[in-house]
Amino acid sequence: MSATSGSVVLPRTKLFGSNICKSNHRIPTSCSYTRSLKSVSCHLSEGLRDHNKSSSTEIVVSCSSSSDKGSSLVGRLHHCGPIEKRNTVGQTFCSAGVSTYSGAQIDSDSHAIEEKIGVLLLNLGGPETLDDVQPFLFNLFADPDIIRLPRLFQFLRQPLAKLISVFRAPKSKEGYAAIGGGSPLRKITDEQAHALKMALEAKNMPVNVYVGMRYWYPFTEEAIQQIKKDKITRLVVLPLYPQFSISTTGSSIGVLQRIFREDAYLSELPVSIINSWYQREGYIKSMADLIEEEFKSFLKPEEVMILFSAHGVPVSYVEDAGDPYKDQMEECIYLIMQELKARGITNEHTLCYQSRVGPIQWLKPYTDEVLVELGQKGVKSLLAVPVSFVSEHIETLEEIDMEYKHLALESGIENWGRVPALGCTSTFIMDLADAVIEALPLATAISTSRSASKAVDHDPMQKIIKMFFGSILAVFLLLSPQMVQAFRNPLF
Repeated sequence: MSATSGSVVLPRTKLFGSNICKSNHRIPTSCSYTRSLKSVSCHLSEGLRDHNKSSSTEIVVSCSSSSDKGSSLVGRLHHCGPIEKRNTVGQTFCSAGVSTYSGAQIDSDSHAIEEKIGVLLLNLGGPETLDDVQPFLFNLFADPDIIRLPRLFQFLRQPLAKLISVFRAPKSKEGYAAIGGGSPLRKITDEQAHALKMALEAKNMPVNVYVGMRYWYPFTEEAIQQIKKDKITRLVVLPLYPQFSISTTGSSIGVLQRIFREDAYLSELPVSIINSWYQREGYIKSMADLIEEEFKSFLKPEEVMILFSAHGVPVSYVEDAGDPYKDQMEECIYLIMQELKARGITNEHTLCYQSRVGPIQWLKPYTDEVLVELGQKGVKSLLAVPVSFVSEHIETLEEIDMEYKHLALESGIENWGRVPALGCTSTFIMDLADAVIEALPLATAISTSRSASKAVDHDPMQKIIKMFFGSILAVFLLLSPQMVQAFRNPLF
């Protein structure tokens, strides 16, 4: 798919500081609904993706914030294939204006006799039972966007994923057992899907909302098949990751791109993908609301240190592959703090990164090390804010609520608080609905054109030699004490 085909676009968004679309309609935070709703969650056959490295597609997105930092962010969306350095192929600038479209306007724009709009929510997925943990981990580590191997070692991907998942499963099961025996992510995402459907219908936009998980049921592949079966005529793809990263949004979009390129019907389906939405006013205000509310639980709110804890990524993703995650995260924190300051909250804050794994360097500072340092500096009141998570799952319920809370209290922090994930917060859901409405008119078909085909080793002897020496190097690598210890540390 060429970067100029327009199949991946960033819609005009309501940036922090712009006028938010008003609505009297509120979404109930309980988000209860009938779980059999097919448009919310698909249950078809299991599918694992075969990551296609045959092409490299890059979209450059430059989003100018209305904040007074005076700098613009450059976010690059990488799809299947090797990651290239800053190679500006196409740019889309985010408008600070607000665009709203009524149902009548949308119908008049359609060339189809019957408009059927779909919204696909993308998320990570999680094991629902303890028996699911090991296969879930296998799916995770078999993703080439999670463990990036040189071409010489590509044939080791699945054996390596199997080895890591077997090593990690016992410890990971302990974590999931501590939060009730499984991840609540699917249930919460289904609730968000239903709430979003109701919010869009309240705005005169009837839609089918689908859930596609990257590493567990319902898989993204299953959701796409249901979209095709339902004969959707226009689709908005909304990853539930506020900030873009190669390992999250990038990985899921890679699956979509591969499937759409290979299917005649899907390749003609107009699609709009919202790459990131951390700068939207509704999201910023919703985060500020939760922080402000949690301050009420402290006797002396003015003394509380705000600790933003984000999921980490390897430094190599940012420095070598050009992942915009770090820049977007720092901009996100800046916007949240600006909103809090506008409300008279001027507390000190810090940003740190959690959930690192393996012997390689991840984004710093690390959350566990920051907690110890804050205790040593005499900080007594701390409010943890899981900033890169919009749903409760093991990183919030076990890693933050149990591990980090224990470490904080042990380090001398006396008053601990934690902001809940956004979940089905009405202002958050309404803003997602606005994002969908704004993105829909920008939907275009994904091109079926392919880039240069993947290089193939035609010489059998050369391939055997590579496998032989690659296997020897892999054995030394896998048996090293650092690597064995890394395998044993829990990630999810």
